[in-house]
Amino acid sequence: MATTAEVHPVDEIPPVRQLAAFGLQHVLAMYAGAVAVPLIVGGAMRLSAADLAYLITADLLVCGVATLIQCVGFWRFGVRLPIMQGCTFAAVSPMVLIGTTGGGLPAIYGSVIVAGLAIMLLAPVFGRLLRFFPPLVTGTVILIIGVSLLPVAGNWAAGGAGAKDFGAPRNLALAAFVLLVVLAVQRFVPPFLARVAVLTGIVVGLAVAVPFGFTDFGGVADADWVGISTPFHFGAPEFRVSAIVSMLVVALVTMTETTGDLIAVGELTGREVEPRSLAEGLRADGLSTVLGGVFNTFPYTAYAQNVGLVGMTRVRSRWVVAAAGALLVVLGLLPKLGAVVAAIPAPVLGGAGLVMFGTVAASGLRTLARVDFRDNHNLTVVAVSVAVGMLPVGVPTVYAKFPDWFQTVMNSGISAGCLAAIVLNLLFNHLGGRKAGEASAPVEQSV
Repeated sequence: MATTAEVHPVDEIPPVRQLAAFGLQHVLAMYAGAVAVPLIVGGAMRLSAADLAYLITADLLVCGVATLIQCVGFWRFGVRLPIMQGCTFAAVSPMVLIGTTGGGLPAIYGSVIVAGLAIMLLAPVFGRLLRFFPPLVTGTVILIIGVSLLPVAGNWAAGGAGAKDFGAPRNLALAAFVLLVVLAVQRFVPPFLARVAVLTGIVVGLAVAVPFGFTDFGGVADADWVGISTPFHFGAPEFRVSAIVSMLVVALVTMTETTGDLIAVGELTGREVEPRSLAEGLRADGLSTVLGGVFNTFPYTAYAQNVGLVGMTRVRSRWVVAAAGALLVVLGLLPKLGAVVAAIPAPVLGGAGLVMFGTVAASGLRTLARVDFRDNHNLTVVAVSVAVGMLPVGVPTVYAKFPDWFQTVMNSGISAGCLAAIVLNLLFNHLGGRKAGEASAPVEQSV
């Protein structure tokens, strides 16, 4: 696209046709990941199809608003770069635990609101805390996030937890078929289409599942064509200390994720992210998370898959991503769309989930590849943190005899592993003035 000396490529407004096409591409790149979070949380809580559809449309609506705040910005909110916002996977395990054992959706939303406020307050000083979240810590946490979510994909592939035909060969066959479709699209189609391989796998899998009786679209007919998420639809928020502590840990993780993505986009677009713009980007994250708690959805962060899309397409305009945000707002106002997504059979989601969550884990390994493991204790930090994070995943009842507040924090492999990584990194690489080479380097990119 043409540029002028007066207008930075980030601020240039492309023609409407390009805005629509490139904006749609950004939506397709993040759509499957965006709807996965409400599907996981709502499914774990055994919500009805109508409530699940409501969560999905609320999520899409706030995703769009959050993206507009980040790209367009106002006052001290928004980094004003091409950044796509979506629900973070880091919050999935804590929210499932809070929702199933600690007060349901109202307790989740209370903790989300507090976490969002904390992010806004910490935004100006987070740059000074960033040295405590080097690639050693962030890579370990991202690895734990991906691995701890894989059992979710496994349950989906088998038919969904509690399903009468759980583990039936036809369920696993459908999940395997979706996985093969995703791999085939990534391997054999042009890069432009490979970016939406997961979404393609879900669509093709759904097309195959319908004639074989895997799903029921009865709820779609009952859903309204147009609707809007209203504040506190599931009840007034509840503020439970144990839930809040768990979500504050998640807040630190999401701030680190967003920081890495903002720095990466700044490098890709030629507009360096400075301390003030970083604070404004994180503050937008916090505001979006508060809106998530009010409008029945979850914490928000920058989506790395869209960072990669900016690099691949070389389209640097923030208005392209703003157009994608506007499209998400429109999709969030269509309850029938949410009902369709909610009706997708679990095995289809399982096949796609294996790719999505495995990709998250692989991204953690990629980050850890930048860490120096020679003549230091970094390998111990990773080993113990992963072990602590995987313990409640492999043995869900390991902390059953402990107080509820302890279980809420430590039963989440993500929050437990994150806490372990932070503490061990401080112990081995900061206390006493010891450093660990690349382990203390700034974050470049996250998930």
